[in-house]
Amino acid sequence: MLSYAPDESLAHRLDPRTKLLVQFAFVAAAFAHETPQGLLALSAVAAVLLASAGLSPLSALREFRYLLPFLLAGPLVSALTLGPPWVVVADAREPALASYRALLVLFVTAAYVRSTPVRDTRAAIQRTVPGKLGQFLGMGISLVFRFFPLLLADLRRTREAMAARLGDERPVTERIQRTAIAGLNRAFGRADRLSLALRARCFAWNPTLPALRFGRLDWLGFAVAAVLALWSVL
Repeated sequence: MLSYAPDESLAHRLDPRTKLLVQFAFVAAAFAHETPQGLLALSAVAAVLLASAGLSPLSALREFRYLLPFLLAGPLVSALTLGPPWVVVADAREPALASYRALLVLFVTAAYVRSTPVRDTRAAIQRTVPGKLGQFLGMGISLVFRFFPLLLADLRRTREAMAARLGDERPVTERIQRTAIAGLNRAFGRADRLSLALRARCFAWNPTLPALRFGRLDWLGFAVAAVLALWSVL
């Protein structure tokens, strides 16, 4: 499961606000240059960002393997027609570029998640967005980062338990139904326990967050973000 891993890589030593700025600039450039040439250049940038976080493209693909069928389905469905010639390859060009753009954005997101602790992300958001809105966003994102991997692990254990009981021999629709029901039950149970734990710990909207400060390496991140932002508006 993709999550924060302590390391001494370049991305780990950057301030989370710098990494968020690079992410936003990358997304803006990806939407502004949805051409084969533009996406090829962004592929090199994404590869560098992954390497800076100590993550390889194959490892990132492995983490996002459940999303790959959805990214492939768009171009395939767009290429199909209801009559001869049945498949029009030209119609799949734009959806394929959009799917590849989404994959590059996922790669950059993976580099961020791999190199940034959840508490640092919350601190970056709350100190960037003022007031209750920033506190709400920071709290929400920190809970999602901690809660979502647990839900995926619950689904994986449910599938393993079904397979151990020969559940993988049942019809696909029945397997999906049983997995979904078990996943929802576990999600609601975890939500109840999370609510109780928050009340027991006197949950605070504005807790003591880790100190953040920009360093010399952050100027490199600022330069990358500035180049991407400038390229997106040209």
